[in-house]
Amino acid sequence: MLSNSTKASETALQHYSPELDAMVAELVLASRILAREGIVDSFGHVSARHPHDPDLYLMPRVRAAELVTVQDILVFDRDDALVSSREARAFAERSIHGAIYRARPDVLAICHHHAPAIMPFCTSSCALVPVFHLGATMGATVPLWDSQDEFGDTNLLVSTRAQGESLANALGPNWTVLMRGHGATVAGRSLRELTFRTIYGARNADVQLKAAQLGGVRRLTEAEAKAAEEFNLTPFAMDRAWEQWTRNVQQAGDVPADH
Repeated sequence: MLSNSTKASETALQHYSPELDAMVAELVLASRILAREGIVDSFGHVSARHPHDPDLYLMPRVRAAELVTVQDILVFDRDDALVSSREARAFAERSIHGAIYRARPDVLAICHHHAPAIMPFCTSSCALVPVFHLGATMGATVPLWDSQDEFGDTNLLVSTRAQGESLANALGPNWTVLMRGHGATVAGRSLRELTFRTIYGARNADVQLKAAQLGGVRRLTEAEAKAAEEFNLTPFAMDRAWEQWTRNVQQAGDVPADH
């Protein structure tokens, strides 16, 4: 586990348990992996539903993802209010996370990001579609949410409950939603699944953009996308990628080697 994680969990999260400690450690690692893979930078954030109370979720304080430690993890309730014992600056866009957790009991982890490969699809009329087998894990359908439709001119941040619920409604039963002029939000049934969907969704966007420059895009059929998604989200595939991503982070010195 992360060094001193038990002590950190007790301090920041009030009630320690092995399951909570493991979740906090994995949330930190997922944040570091997504930073190293170029998905999040100084902006973007990852969260996880609390392992003991589905009405709570874990999310770092305001900090770049590659710098997140166990001491930075806070707890929020279903109304996005801070319930951790320690005060800290919270992301305004926690509204994204809270709204999706309220709407989707099956979602256990969420990432909001502005990966460069995704942004062309957030600023054009071209739909993001699965074009290769690993990319299918972003989901067969990727809707586009436009804040302008309901809220007019804003700063494009999703910082109110109404905005968060509108975004969650646009996501619907899907796993990735694009945000016009802003970025993307990805959901998963675990932190590892979320990380896989997020990374390969961005890689799919990159491949699709390059294919379009060659003169055309051939998307996966609906059946192909579904079959590829199901296979690539099994432990057989996900654990292999998670092991490599973890090793890359460790070799960079971002987490202790005994994680």
